[in-house]
Amino acid sequence: MNTEIRPNVNILTWAIARAGYELHDFITRFPSVQEWLAGSKSPTLKQLEAFSHRVHLPFGYLFLEQPPQEGLTFPFFRTGGGQTQTVSLNVYDTILLIQKRQDWLVEYLKDNEFAPLSFVGSADGQIDAAAIVQSIRQTLEIEATWASGQRNWAEALEYLTAKVENAGIMMVLNSVVENNNHRPIEVAECRGFVLVDPYAPFMFVNAADGKAAQMFTIAHELAHIWVGKSAGFDMEQLLPANDPLEKLCDQVAAEFLVPAESFIQLWNRHPNIAVLARYFKVSPIVLARRALDLGKITKALFFQWYQQYQADVKAKKESTTSGGDFYATQKKRLGLRYTSFVDRAVQEKQLLYREAYQLTGLKGDTYQNFMAKHF
Repeated sequence: MNTEIRPNVNILTWAIARAGYELHDFITRFPSVQEWLAGSKSPTLKQLEAFSHRVHLPFGYLFLEQPPQEGLTFPFFRTGGGQTQTVSLNVYDTILLIQKRQDWLVEYLKDNEFAPLSFVGSADGQIDAAAIVQSIRQTLEIEATWASGQRNWAEALEYLTAKVENAGIMMVLNSVVENNNHRPIEVAECRGFVLVDPYAPFMFVNAADGKAAQMFTIAHELAHIWVGKSAGFDMEQLLPANDPLEKLCDQVAAEFLVPAESFIQLWNRHPNIAVLARYFKVSPIVLARRALDLGKITKALFFQWYQQYQADVKAKKESTTSGGDFYATQKKRLGLRYTSFVDRAVQEKQLLYREAYQLTGLKGDTYQNFMAKHF
């Protein structure tokens, strides 16, 4: 029986705006909502469930007396501006999803007497970027010239990712909300964010970004973990926001990927961005950014390189066919370190399968196949 119910009109209008719709446009697409708002007709339970799904809102919220207070618990930095507490719904829901995973994992690790990670927050108050970089290298167990030992920068990215996870940091590379390809996370808004915790730090990297920029984001997020400060950022044109913390983390990332001493020595002998990019196993845009930092090229030339980089990324996306290995994609979206703990908790009877499904977004045979493939 489709029983009619009366939701709070203020909640309905708030939910529509929260989802990023203009009220008039939403009503044009879904005329029945106008009758709900006017009170001339009430939705059925089934209709209201469909509405909550369309605006990406938990069903129970529709019966609140007032809209809940929502906001980020950490700053989100914008290049060319300062920090904000406002992000799109897709970014916000992704942050909530990662926070939920982190909350579970922190509790699990504490219950099972895991020790906190000593490097988290170890550089709080430190302003020497080189010293922070040295600490990061020691923790990850990599040399200053680690990238030159890789065949190419894509392989260097895979190597770095593995080192980061082995150190105890959870990595998530995704470009949509969980597995919903209809809810993309735009690179222009969010290149990444990091949720710092001494037991289970999580870093999110936008997989829609070029791999070169992804590597820079990872290095930037490592700096945030070392100083112990959660944050999100857009890093437009690979440049930091006008904030002391962001500038420091940016300096750490640049020094970590392209050490200044080595760069200057090589540049003085052969001032060629493409050649040095191949040596450091970074993309030309990352190398150009370092050359800009060290006063070797002008901003105009850097922006020229950046525009070419953006064009190359766009062309690659357009030439890439859809599809791919589902389990390989899930490996990046979930992170092997995180899923290993979920699998372990299930095997130890500390977590029910239905709870594991919720924590991974995988269900039934898909969940079983993923775990069998990787553990």
